[in-house]
Amino acid sequence: MRHRKFRLDRFISLKTGIPKSDIRLLLAQKRILLDGKIASEIHAPVDYFSEVCLDGNILQAHQPYYLMLNKPPGVLSATQDNQHSTVIDLLLSAGLDTRIAEQLHIVGRLDLNSSGLLLLSNDSQWSKRLMAPQQKIDKVYEVVLQNPVTEECIQAFSEGIYFPYENSTTLPARLVRLADRQARVTLQEGKYHQIKRMFGRFQNTVLSLHRTSIGAIHLDPQLAPGQYRLLTEAERLNAGDHGTSSHF
Repeated sequence: MRHRKFRLDRFISLKTGIPKSDIRLLLAQKRILLDGKIASEIHAPVDYFSEVCLDGNILQAHQPYYLMLNKPPGVLSATQDNQHSTVIDLLLSAGLDTRIAEQLHIVGRLDLNSSGLLLLSNDSQWSKRLMAPQQKIDKVYEVVLQNPVTEECIQAFSEGIYFPYENSTTLPARLVRLADRQARVTLQEGKYHQIKRMFGRFQNTVLSLHRTSIGAIHLDPQLAPGQYRLLTEAERLNAGDHGTSSHF
């Protein structure tokens, strides 16, 4: 969801029908408040989260929301779908207000059968900054595999694997063996079914995939599958930190 910015005079004109040429007089009469302060510039920017009041009447007062959800397998990372239960359905069943849920978009999707940390927000600028490819934010996953993890596979992940369909090579990824058939994968991109396809090069099927962190945001261990909570202010502000490792 992308939110547009407007000049203050255009915004008020669109909201009230007052001609833009008359907005300057309203400013001079100190009848307009922008984010709690008397507005003085007709070209002041108004975004989705700006609070705008005219003569004491609120024209806009949107609150930003930032949520983490422990997504269970079998739930679709989408806002609506006719065939599968979606994460929005899950949030609503967990008690989230419908007026909030309908504003949210997903920040970094998970496959239908994958689980773990999923972020949702109505702040498109925050989402864009967090998921921009040039940021190279660490995303960490725990994987259960059909076959043992080999040294050859670990080395290939660290060098990058070529995908002929996209004619591109993955960025170096860190693969750590946790047990014979369990591993932790840290990568900085999110190509289509990337982890499953990377292990697929070694004829090793991914049985389960669970995301534990995005940047500095870690899945709250107190959240059971299907539960959510709001991000703390520190989590929101530090989300763009690389997290476990800023390089490989």
